[in-house]
Amino acid sequence: MTENREYKSDTFSMLMQDRENALQVYNVLNESSYDDPGSVEIVSLESGISLSIRNDAAFIVGTDFNIYEHQASYNPNMPTRALFYYATIMQEMLKKRDLYSTRLINIPTPHFVVFYNGVIDRPEIEVMKLSAAFEKPTDRPELELICTVYNINPDKNKELLQKCSILREYTAFVEAVRKNDRECNESPVESAIKYCIENHILEKFLRERGAEVLKTMAIDMTFERREILIREEERTEGRKEGRKEGADMFASLIKQLTPGSEEFNKALNATEEERQELYKKYKIRPF
Repeated sequence: MTENREYKSDTFSMLMQDRENALQVYNVLNESSYDDPGSVEIVSLESGISLSIRNDAAFIVGTDFNIYEHQASYNPNMPTRALFYYATIMQEMLKKRDLYSTRLINIPTPHFVVFYNGVIDRPEIEVMKLSAAFEKPTDRPELELICTVYNINPDKNKELLQKCSILREYTAFVEAVRKNDRECNESPVESAIKYCIENHILEKFLRERGAEVLKTMAIDMTFERREILIREEERTEGRKEGRKEGADMFASLIKQLTPGSEEFNKALNATEEERQELYKKYKIRPF
């Protein structure tokens, strides 16, 4: 059994609903020392509009308005998405304010952060700009939005993970799910929850909300494997014969490799000839 593709997103969102957790991440990213979780204002929309699918966090600390987003796959459209999120939230926050007033109405300073922990190798830190999406490039964009993307896989941003126990333990939980899934565990998430509680990883959170984490799961392929298969289908687009066989063989190969390893990344970008050599090496035969 494999789990719903939102397992990491759900967990991240639930973690960030806790003011202490949100404040810890904020302090580490901003090198600040706020110590009162009560000063954190979690932002939710009364209209019930979801910023995305349970993988978002919006909160205010001081005069800073933070939108934190989790991504399990690389997405170059994050600035455009963040623009939509921010405009939607501002519309909700300012609906009772007179924007036609002669007095300037202040708004909190926005900060946009993305935490990435997908299986495709990405840099430790990336800066994405809305202007990069403009059809006509300009050196002086009249509208700009900047997202900072932090890669929180175990081999990236080690100093950040060392300083921030919430992100570090969240990463450990995700790795436990991946390990169990590779080993064909009947319930990777349930086993990961048990393992993490026993090893004091997100222990309090998982004891209190473990059932809720499980409740969000469904019998489905993990997002990583689905992404890998999609990439394989894209490579073989236009080749009707052997497409399913190739996807099945590639899925079998990927299942034997450790996500993020050198051979795993090599397999993702291998030519057809290189892939055939890998099939021979791992004794994978046509279905």
